[in-house]
Amino acid sequence: MSGRPVKRSLTLHGHRTSVSLEDAFWRAFRDIAATRGQPINALAAEIDDARDPEVGLASSIRLFVFHELTGR
Repeated sequence: MSGRPVKRSLTLHGHRTSVSLEDAFWRAFRDIAATRGQPINALAAEIDDARDPEVGLASSIRLFVFHELTGR
């Protein structure tokens, strides 16, 4: 398993953006979206809408995954 971030494209509200996350976070993020029955882009858009504008999307996704997996 690589600890290096992997850049992938997401579409948020019709606009393409790139997000760099480590493989473990991508896998967990996809699993959470699947469990919720949501496309990954829809879940990313929800996170983007709710995040503090001073916090990047990648950091917000990492925190979301952390909270979902730990219940904290």
